Order: sequence, then structure tokens, then C-alpha cells
Amino acid sequence: MMHDLNGLAVTLSDQTALSAWNNVQRAFLAHSAATPEHLGVVLTREPGFALGHAVKGMFYLLLARRELMGVVTDELALAKSAAAQGGANPREAEFVTALAEAVAGHWGWAAARLDVVIQNWPGDALAMKLVQSLRFMLGDAQGMLNSTRLARTGFAPDHQLHGYLLGCQAFALEETGDYAAAEIAGRAGLELCPDDAWGLHAVAHVLDMTGRNEDGVRWLAGRSKHWAHCNNFGYHVWWHLALFHLDRGAYGPVLELYDRKIRPDQTDDFRDISNAASLLLRLEVEGVDVGDRWEELGALSAARTDDGCLIFADLHYLLALNATGRTAESQALAARIASDAATIEHDQHEVGALSGNAAARGLLSFRAADYGPAARDLRMALEFMPRIGGSHAQRDVFWRLAVEAHLRCGDCSGAEALLARRMLERGAEDGYTARRRHQIEVRRSDLADAGIAAE
Repeated sequence: MMHDLNGLAVTLSDQTALSAWNNVQRAFLAHSAATPEHLGVVLTREPGFALGHAVKGMFYLLLARRELMGVVTDELALAKSAAAQGGANPREAEFVTALAEAVAGHWGWAAARLDVVIQNWPGDALAMKLVQSLRFMLGDAQGMLNSTRLARTGFAPDHQLHGYLLGCQAFALEETGDYAAAEIAGRAGLELCPDDAWGLHAVAHVLDMTGRNEDGVRWLAGRSKHWAHCNNFGYHVWWHLALFHLDRGAYGPVLELYDRKIRPDQTDDFRDISNAASLLLRLEVEGVDVGDRWEELGALSAARTDDGCLIFADLHYLLALNATGRTAESQALAARIASDAATIEHDQHEVGALSGNAAARGLLSFRAADYGPAARDLRMALEFMPRIGGSHAQRDVFWRLAVEAHLRCGDCSGAEALLARRMLERGAEDGYTARRRHQIEVRRSDLADAGIAAE
């Protein structure tokens, strides 16, 4: 019986495969670009390893791309077949069941199955990280925190992967508003596991949410060695550095980071498009000319109108489609969200009903300069906006557009109310809020000069 680096039994018989499997887990926890390579070694040496196929399927599912679902279902079939032939112990079989739930569109149930693994087989770092990934995409911040608390009993201070647990705990604490505890956990985790880009970025989230943009620049500047090994998550960490410069009003460095670090490659990964689209929108709200940077994003997004894997991705595709005047594609995507929202057969269809549908309507109205309906629908979408997934920082672009819509339709009081609520939920007033308060004063004055009473 072989055991992995967590001390857990694994259905492997080849030492090279076991070493590669340990590398898979470390690499996944660190968001390393080498993860698929290590997993390829495992499945080449041990093609009947059910857990390996289940994890490969989960990795592909988390990419949220319709065309990859064939790979996901193939891996699920291989995992089930391997398990039926004795290629899975009870713990590993739970991963196969979790993948089956996720393929059916029940990501919350998949995460719950993996929480069972965390509870019954303490110290399973892979299950812990997969739960964080699934609940992150579901916008379930409290679920993320509860899961890390459940996992904590299995991670003694000398557990070699303890730092990664602290990184996940830091992010969950930040997303639930416990900023002080999040910063402590994130910094401590990075001391134990210096390649934990997730924990490093959790601290960046804290600094963003508490309006400490200068501290944020100091935290990330010169630390790129901590995420140099990363897959495209590295682009996202650079995105955070750009947000700090944006908050400072330093738009030149933001555009330089966009071109050199955030969007150096024209990938069609939804996470990369989301980084880019949300940053360009933020710049435009600040009155910055972003040139033709939208064009390649719009062209890529035009091919994703039927995707439907993740509302978070859909809404960012819609930002790019709107910005490039692709009206037919924008309307098709919004119509598909509305159609999906009419059912509750899939977690994301429910998200569409709660927030995605209203957000899509609001974005279409905003692009058409119909700011009254845009303000109404975007404000409605904000009520359940966390359910679209992602982080507070990522979803903040929709808050900013809602404020902008209220300003443009003359509802200065509505804009103020949104700013106040945003500040309370974030924990501090940032540079954006200060600039918008000034803009509200100017807008009220302009309306008064025109003989119009501002709302």
C-alpha cells in the first residue's frame, strides 16, 4: 500500500507515478504551470488510477469552456471504469462521485462531497484546494471559510502543505470581511510555502479592500518570484498590481502592466479575458483612452456566446462585445442567459435568474446609453452579485458601472447610496470612491446650472 505526501493511501503501485502524483498536488496548490505535465506522467504510468482521471476531469471542468466538456465526460467515464475495476479506494471514489455531480452542473454538491473527504480523511490538501476552487467559482465565501476550518484539524503545524491551507484560509477570511485575520494568515502561509501565489494574492485582496494602495504596490512590487512559476494565474496577480496603481490614479503604469504583464498573450481563457475586460472598463470609467485594446477581446468573446458554463465569464464576454459594438453577439449572449435562467437544472442557471439576467440587461442598456434602465437593472443585479463567482475585487467592476449609470441618468443620491454601501462592504474608502464623490458634486452643480433638480 502506497501513501502520498499527505500520508493518505493511494491506489498506485509504481514509485515514479507516486512521485509524480505528489508533484501534481504540490503544483496544483501553487498554481504551477507544470501541473498537467506531472499528471500526464501519473496517467501514463498508471492508466487505471481512478483518482488521477477524476482530478484531470475536474481540472478541465474548472476551465469553464463548453468545448472542453467532452474531455471532462471522457475522464469521468475513465474514472468510473477504473474504480469499478479496483482502481480506487473509498476516499478516491468520493472524488469520482464529486466529478459526476459537477458534470451534472451541481458544483455545490461536488464541493460538499469533497468536504466529506476532508472530514473523513484529515490532511487531504488536494480535496481542500478543489473545494476552494469550486466554491470560489460559486461565489460561496462562507462555504470556503467553513471548509478551511473543517480542514484545519488535519493540518498540524508540521504538515508540509500547511502553508497552502493558510493561503486558502486567508482568501476565505478576506472574502468574508475579516481583513486583519486574513492578512495574518496570508503572510504566515507564504513564510511556510513561498510559492503559494494564492496566499500572496489573498494579502493583496486585503490591501485592496482596505484602501491601502501604496501598501499594495509595496507588497507586490519586486515579489514576482513568488508567482513566476504560475500558469495564467500569474496574469491575475499582475492585475492586482495594476488595480493598486489605478486606485492611485497612476494610469500610465496600469496601461504598461496591461500590455506587458496582464495581456501579453491573446488567450481565450475566461480568466484572462476577465482580467483584461474589467481593467479596461475601470480605465474608461476614469476617462482614460484605452485605444484599440478592446478589439481582440471582442473578437474572442464573439465565439463564446453559447458557452454557458459560468455566468461570471459570460458577463465579462458581454463587456468586451459591448465595447466593440458587436450588438448581435451581445444580444444573443444576453438572450441565452435569460433562456438558461428560466430553468433550475444547473447551478449556473440559478445564478442567471438571481443576478446574471439583470446584469446582462443592465450592461446592454448602459452600452445603448439608456442609463435609467441600466441603473435599475445593475442595482438589482448587485443584490445577488456574489453568486456569479469570483472575488469582491473582480465583481467591483459591476459596482462601478452601476454608480456610473446612476450618475449619467442624474440620480446623484442613488450613486451616493451605492458608494456608501460599497465602502461599508469593503471596509474603507479608496481612491475610486473619493474621485466619485467629487464627480457627484460636479454633476449636481452641472444639473443645477441647467435648471434640473438632481435626484
